[in-house]
Amino acid sequence: MSWSIPIIRIAGIQLRIHVTFLLLIGWIALGSSSAVIFVLLLFLCVVLHEFGHALAAKAYGINTPDITLLPIGGVARLERIPEEPKQELVIAIAGPLVNVIIAACLYVVIGARGHVAPEIAVQKGDMLAGLFQINVWLLLFNLLPAFPMDGGRVLRALLATRLTYARATQVAATVGQAFAFAFGIVGLFGIPGLFHANPFLIFIAFFVYLGASQEAALAQMRDVSRRFPVSSAMVREFRTLPATATLQEAVDALLATSQHDFPVLDETGNVAGILTRHDLIAALHKGDTEIHVADVMRRDIPTVTTGTRFEEAFRIMQECNCPAVPVLDGMKRLVGLLTPENVSELMMVQSALPRRRPA
Repeated sequence: MSWSIPIIRIAGIQLRIHVTFLLLIGWIALGSSSAVIFVLLLFLCVVLHEFGHALAAKAYGINTPDITLLPIGGVARLERIPEEPKQELVIAIAGPLVNVIIAACLYVVIGARGHVAPEIAVQKGDMLAGLFQINVWLLLFNLLPAFPMDGGRVLRALLATRLTYARATQVAATVGQAFAFAFGIVGLFGIPGLFHANPFLIFIAFFVYLGASQEAALAQMRDVSRRFPVSSAMVREFRTLPATATLQEAVDALLATSQHDFPVLDETGNVAGILTRHDLIAALHKGDTEIHVADVMRRDIPTVTTGTRFEEAFRIMQECNCPAVPVLDGMKRLVGLLTPENVSELMMVQSALPRRRPA
């Protein structure tokens, strides 16, 4: 995720902090240092929540490259979407289950410490009691049947046992957008006699609406991708670079074309890697334009063939987080490139075409 800073790697998962979260901590620090400690403990609970998802996904062979902390919570990025509704259901429930365990532990500790009921401790402003209360709210909020909360994924998983994945996602996304509108209205006008207007609810409404829309678009993309081979949407006209090319030659190619990422070929004509625009610019900061592209290119790029189903190629692209995937023909020759833009364009074209009715 852009604008995020890596801080530590735990069990192979990169933990990141979004810059807006750091701004939130700085703003809170101006008011009270104890409030900062409370927020940090709160986000420790959020991290544990996200690791619940990650561990459940790991049990199904799905890795989690990173977890990002945001002012509104955490995001665990899975390398791929679970294939079966049951798997998604278990992964979605794992996060809230962690909050249940945390809340239960805090309840016991608060009750044992000083023999004060947690409900009374909350009224007295006790920090642990506050964490207990927040974990209960996190549990309830995450179980709302609206994307991108866990409850939305639970709803989709249940619907997917009866409907197609794309249809189940569309229904769940619609429910999520309805919740977003409700949050927005309550945030603007409040509920007379029950709840005052709250600008933060408008922010949550925007987050929920955006998350629901993204999930619906991703599901539509997967549905379209199942029906086509890679050859139907790959880039056929592109420029390559030899492994011995210099950064200056790569710059010339970058400026002379609209291409951002360049396949790098070895002396036998086989794909040796991909030089991305990001890696090129980073290497240029060193000031030596005579460095060979082979020294800065990405070598861990997988390849697909022209006959590979688009869905499989899209999954590979997600797992490796690749900016472009080389496409080979039956003779292992480079004949195309698959990029995220290709996926989006194919989806837009198919959405614009009228659907044929069965005879």
